[in-house]
Amino acid sequence: MSLINNALSGAIAAQAALSTNSQNIANAMTPGYTRQGVLLNSVLSGARGQGSAGAGVQVSGLLRFADGYKSQQMWQAASNLGHYSAAQPYLNQLEQVMADDTANINQGMDAFFAALNAASVEPDSVPLRSQVLTTAESLARRFNSMQQLLSTQTRAVNEQQSAAAKQINGYAADIALLNKQIAAGRATGINVSGLQDAREQRIDALSSLVGLQVVEQPDGSASVSMKNGQPLVIGSEAGSVDINTATGVMMLQFAGSSFEVKEAELAGQLGGLREFMRSVVAPMQTQLRDLADGLVTAVNNQLAAGQDMAGNPGAALFAPVGADGRVSINSALKPQELAFAKTGGAAGNSENLGKLIALRDSVNVGGTKLGDVFTQLVGKLGVQSQQNIAGQKTAQTVRDQSEENWKSTSGVNSDEEAISLMQYKQMYEANMKVVAVANQLFDSLLAMA
Repeated sequence: MSLINNALSGAIAAQAALSTNSQNIANAMTPGYTRQGVLLNSVLSGARGQGSAGAGVQVSGLLRFADGYKSQQMWQAASNLGHYSAAQPYLNQLEQVMADDTANINQGMDAFFAALNAASVEPDSVPLRSQVLTTAESLARRFNSMQQLLSTQTRAVNEQQSAAAKQINGYAADIALLNKQIAAGRATGINVSGLQDAREQRIDALSSLVGLQVVEQPDGSASVSMKNGQPLVIGSEAGSVDINTATGVMMLQFAGSSFEVKEAELAGQLGGLREFMRSVVAPMQTQLRDLADGLVTAVNNQLAAGQDMAGNPGAALFAPVGADGRVSINSALKPQELAFAKTGGAAGNSENLGKLIALRDSVNVGGTKLGDVFTQLVGKLGVQSQQNIAGQKTAQTVRDQSEENWKSTSGVNSDEEAISLMQYKQMYEANMKVVAVANQLFDSLLAMA
C-alpha cells in the first residue's frame, strides 16, 4: 500500500534527521566541528492518474553548513595574528633589558664621563684614574651584554623558524592525506564531513604560520598555496619548506622543483619573525656597533693626542671594536698611563682630559651626538613595540570576529538543535501513526472479506 510506503519513508527520513541532529548535539563543544543537516526531497509517484499523490520522501544527501568565504576570512585573520604575535615576546625582552639599570648603555656612558669629570678635580689622583678604568670596563660589558642579547635572540628566532618549517611540512602532509581520503570517500558516497573538519583545522593551524591561498577542487580536495601562488598542497601531493639559518634563505620544494620564497610573500609567524630580524635586530646590531666604534675611536684618538703622568705618549684605553660589536678595554693599561695632559704640558696639566670630557657632546655617530644615539634606539624600539602591540590587538579582534562569524553559519546552536530534535521526533511519531492507521484499514479490509 502506498499509504504504508509513504509513512515508512517519512519515518526513515525522520530517523536520519534525528541521527544527524544527535551528532550535532554531541559535538556542540568540539572545536572546528561543522554542523550537518539532512536534505529531504519528495519522491514523485510512478503511477498515472490524479489520485496518485506521490511516493513519500527520501534523504537525498547530508548538508554540511560550511561557508568558504567565512573560512577564508578566519584563516587570513589567523595569519595576521600570527605575524604580530611572533615578534612581541622578543620586543618585550629588548625593552626590559634596554631599560634596566644594569644594562642601559646611556647609564654606562654617564658613569664613564662622570669618572672623567671627577678626575679633572685632581688629575694626578691614582684612585680617580682607576675609577675611569673601572667605569670604562663596565661600559664595555654593557655593550657586550646588548650584543649578546641580540645574538641570543637571533639564534632563538632561527630555531623558531626551523620549528615552524617542520610544522608547515607536517600540516601540508596531513592536508594532502586528507585530500586523498575525502576524494575517495566522495567517490564512493561516504559522508566525509568529519574529514573535511579535520582538514580545515589543519589549514587553520597552517595559516597562523604562513599566509595561504586555499581553493577547493571539484573532487572535494583543497589546493593550498603560498600567498604568491607557489604550491604547498595539490591533491594528494604535498610540498616541503626548508630554511637555511645561516643565510636566511627559504626554499619550497614541490614535485621535484625548488622555489625561493621571498620574505614579502610569507605573512604569518614566519613573516613576523623575519620582519623582526630585518627591521629591529639587524639595524640595532649595526647601530650599537657604530656607537661603540664611534666612542672607542674618539676616546683612543684623543688619548693618543696627549701624554701620561710619566710624559709618555697616550696609549689606547679600548681595544678596536670587533666585527660582532664587542668592546674590551686595554687590560695592560695602568691608571698612571691615562693621557690626561696635553703633549708637552706641565705636570698636573689636564687639558687633554677636558677634551675627553667634551667628546660626549662633540662626537657624532651617523649625524647624532654620542650621548643621544642609545636614547634614540630606545625610543625607536618603544615605537616599534607599541605599533606591534596595536597591530596584535587589532588582529586578535578581527580573528575573534571572524570566528564568531564562522560559528554563525557552521557552529552548533544548542537551542536550534533542541527545536529540531522535537520537530523530527514529531515527524517520526506522526509517520508511525500513519503506519498504525494503514494497518487498521488493512485489518478492516480483511475482516470485510
